[in-house]
Amino acid sequence: MAQPNILLIFADQHRFDCTGASGHPLLETPHLDRLAQEGASFTRAFTPAPICTPARCSLLTGLWPVQHGSLANEAGEAYRPMRAGLPTFSQTLKAHGYYLGYVGKWHVDEHRPPTDFGFDAYVPEAEYWAWRRSQGLPPRPRTNGYFGEVDPGITPEQSRLAWGADQLLAMLAQAAQRPQPFFIRWDPAEPHLPNIVPEPYASRYPPESIPPWPNFTDPLAHKPYIQRQQRQSWGIAGWTWEQWAPIVGRYLGEIALLDAQIGRVLAGLEALGLAEKTVVVYSADHGDLCGAHGMIDKHYVMYDEVVRVPLLLRWPGVIPPGVRCDAFVSTLDLASTFCDLAGAPTPPAFMGHSLLPLLAGRQSGREEMYASYHGNQFGLYSQRMVRTEQWKYVWNPTAQDELYDLEADPGEITNQAGDPAFAGVLAEMRRRLVRWLEQSGDPLLNQWTRRQLLEGCKL
Repeated sequence: MAQPNILLIFADQHRFDCTGASGHPLLETPHLDRLAQEGASFTRAFTPAPICTPARCSLLTGLWPVQHGSLANEAGEAYRPMRAGLPTFSQTLKAHGYYLGYVGKWHVDEHRPPTDFGFDAYVPEAEYWAWRRSQGLPPRPRTNGYFGEVDPGITPEQSRLAWGADQLLAMLAQAAQRPQPFFIRWDPAEPHLPNIVPEPYASRYPPESIPPWPNFTDPLAHKPYIQRQQRQSWGIAGWTWEQWAPIVGRYLGEIALLDAQIGRVLAGLEALGLAEKTVVVYSADHGDLCGAHGMIDKHYVMYDEVVRVPLLLRWPGVIPPGVRCDAFVSTLDLASTFCDLAGAPTPPAFMGHSLLPLLAGRQSGREEMYASYHGNQFGLYSQRMVRTEQWKYVWNPTAQDELYDLEADPGEITNQAGDPAFAGVLAEMRRRLVRWLEQSGDPLLNQWTRRQLLEGCKL
């Protein structure tokens, strides 16, 4: 089979449950839903780390954060760039005849752009602001901090999302004239907060129409202190749903605007005669609390709202329409998947697995999924997570551990880690976690922390 073209759309901070296809009661995302209907939807996809830079480095290298070395964003104490010299899927595809293009947010390395990793063309997202000024448009307002607001100075067609789709369509048109297959990637910074959204999208989901998240009123009882502190640090402790609903409405509105631009891209593929020859993948680096557990953003927690992400893959003529895959997968797996699609050998260092054998029924899925967090913005704070179908265990070496029965408590409200009735489950989840820590070479596992996990020496 000829090498297919590959288009990756990799959003920022898109919750797994915020599409129409995933069952959101209000949000309409017809174009993302179309990808799910015409291809495969991975219902249990996870990020290796619920924060931008580590997750994006893992996507590129197929490695866990402790292996590629980039543990936090540049605003954090733990920030350091990804280790030099690591193999990447982009360089592998380049070596096997692909033309590579990149549009949008990078957030991998401040000093090494995508062109240092095999990409032939790069349109950075920062160019939007110069374009906006050149059109005589006013600066984007920022009077409400990270809580978002209406952008009154532009139409949806003048938004950063629409501009990004324009750049992507232009790059696709150029690539269609080339003899070799292409890998083109669009990384919009949306729907990451602050959601500063033009009308009519800013008001598409009125606050009074939005029901509270089921776990909005989580009292955070018997949970690490840092979760309550997160509310205090953001100034949102004690907020009512009436205060939260406008923020959630703008978040949903920005996802709807993103979906509309994805519709333009899909139509562009068809107009260029590329749709049947192009694998389209949609995912995100991590999710967003957006009021879940009464919290904001994504720091210091391993709740599903931040560690689970949407993941859709359409390959016309190869993947049957409407496939639903409930196996545990990670965006870490995409690096191996892209190599598999290209017919290129996967670098031995990659820790992920191609998703293609899973979709073809030639391989069973994982029994568990993992993620890590290392601190950002408000200080260092290590977490490791292992999640099975029923249970989630979060190891907090400097705070209380967390154990959630996801069948009985899908909102992750009741921490069972301290309940003697679940001591056996806790011990088993810790053993599972230790196996992963060993496999990934995690330096947090040492003679002292091993005792915490395997001998129950944990308060």
